[in-house]
Amino acid sequence: MSAKNESKQGGATGWRAYRRELTFLLLFLVLLGGSFTFVSLNWVNDHWIEPFTGLVATTSGKILDVIGQGVTMQGTVIKNETFQVNIRNGCNGVETMLIFASALLAFPAAWKPKAWGLVAGLVAIQAINLVRVVALFLTGVYFPKFFDTSHTVVWQTVVILFGLLLFIFWADRFAAPKNEAAS
Repeated sequence: MSAKNESKQGGATGWRAYRRELTFLLLFLVLLGGSFTFVSLNWVNDHWIEPFTGLVATTSGKILDVIGQGVTMQGTVIKNETFQVNIRNGCNGVETMLIFASALLAFPAAWKPKAWGLVAGLVAIQAINLVRVVALFLTGVYFPKFFDTSHTVVWQTVVILFGLLLFIFWADRFAAPKNEAAS
């Protein structure tokens, strides 16, 4: 068999040569679709997502108060005398957390690194999301003409890219496949 046709999985060819990758991709898509469907259920949204969004808004409001913005809270609305922002679904970091968790859980690795990676990753994603909310509020107060672009282009990209890079970092550093021999 030529080197072109030989794979790292004992000489398998065709789709069998990429069985692990295809299994990961299929499992990732199933987990992602299932998790997005789950959080779209009214009961889940009302009892889990909305309270979580309120926690993101409250935490962001407290951070803004600490840095002297004099904000008041009304539900998920953070406001001061010059600007207000309403934290809604899509601004709470949940989508990025679902993408990250689906990829991490689908990846072929032992459960202990998955558990640690999941906890640390979700905390890190929420930390960057809090930075996002605070930065967007400050943008709205001090640079209002840049708010829409910052909200829909810059920060959405940053948070999702952060989640993706976090998964790649975890997979590369902490999730060596169980059956791979050291070289």
